[in-house]
Amino acid sequence: MRKQIATAALLGAAILAFQAPVQAQDLSKTRYLAANCANCHGTNGQSVGEIASLAGYDKGRFISTMAEFRSGKRPATIMHQLSKGYSDQQIADLAAYFAAQPKK
Repeated sequence: MRKQIATAALLGAAILAFQAPVQAQDLSKTRYLAANCANCHGTNGQSVGEIASLAGYDKGRFISTMAEFRSGKRPATIMHQLSKGYSDQQIADLAAYFAAQPKK
């Protein structure tokens, strides 16, 4: 029984060890994508101007807003063009990233 528990613990540790670099890599990619938003929406989505902050923005609202920009339903000066450059997965990743950023 102890051998089975030890084997299970080693297997679990091995799985976590392999997942950590993947998660870090995904976060790195998302930060890279989010950096594209910083010119207008501020570092980590914390705007200092009149443009909306994205930090703490609701995930679902972010995704639906981007869809509205893509479709032209929501008027914009540049977001209708920028939103078309992201995949659905990238938009979902950005939504999660900005939702996790603290509001200031």
